[in-house]
Amino acid sequence: MNLPEFNMPGMVVSVELANELRRLEDERGTGVLHAGDGAFHLVDGLIACAECRRTTRLDRLMAEAGVASVEVWRQAESAATAPEAAGPRLEALALLSVFDAAYFLLASRTVPEFQPAPPHWLASICRVAPRALVDECARRGDPEVGRWPASLVDRAPVVPARRVRRQRVVLTAGQAEVLAAADTGRTVSGIARDLGRTTYGCLVAVRDLTAAGLIEQPVPVVMTGPLAAADVESTPRLRRRMRPTVSVPIPDRWEPVDRDVLVRLRAALEELT
Repeated sequence: MNLPEFNMPGMVVSVELANELRRLEDERGTGVLHAGDGAFHLVDGLIACAECRRTTRLDRLMAEAGVASVEVWRQAESAATAPEAAGPRLEALALLSVFDAAYFLLASRTVPEFQPAPPHWLASICRVAPRALVDECARRGDPEVGRWPASLVDRAPVVPARRVRRQRVVLTAGQAEVLAAADTGRTVSGIARDLGRTTYGCLVAVRDLTAAGLIEQPVPVVMTGPLAAADVESTPRLRRRMRPTVSVPIPDRWEPVDRDVLVRLRAALEELT
């Protein structure tokens, strides 16, 4: 059955991945949808968890936010139950993790592969409709347009500018944190992991810092030798059939906002403050 394509305003997207997410949502599928260097975990058609090699893991986000240590999180994963006293903060971080991974995975050119599997244990905490996820990623824009394309987040080191041409620069707390972590060696993904922040948030900060002349333009690094081999081995072995991507024009109307997700996310963020 041919499904209508997702509306992805201004964003280059794998049509097959978008349509597969929609199919699984309509059919209330439960399992793992592998895509590129990550995967979506769906339960009854809703996304409970998303993982991407280029983004910060949920356990690292939890540890940095003071919600649970890595050890406590591993125990929770083994028991398939949420850490005690995590509450709304876990939901907020789980949602951030899903949207972070999806931003990069939805631009993947690898053909997705779905495997039925038991429900993911985070389904009782995090539930995101694929349509809402796609709309948010579309709002963020094309990952490959402008300074610092998303494809370079794990391939190009963040290098501070040697000379600052401006006499005065006003930075946000997040931008200052990322700039201080830039050491000419770490990538955007590396900085995000070390700081316990989302990769997308650090990418936005790096883009802004580059526009302000505080970060150099990215130069991709070609990895060779044992490090490159180890990186390849750590990537899930999927079929790498390449298909073309398409740019979908801006629609006349947006899909309705998933207010339930927004209300739960706001409550969780207020709990974090």
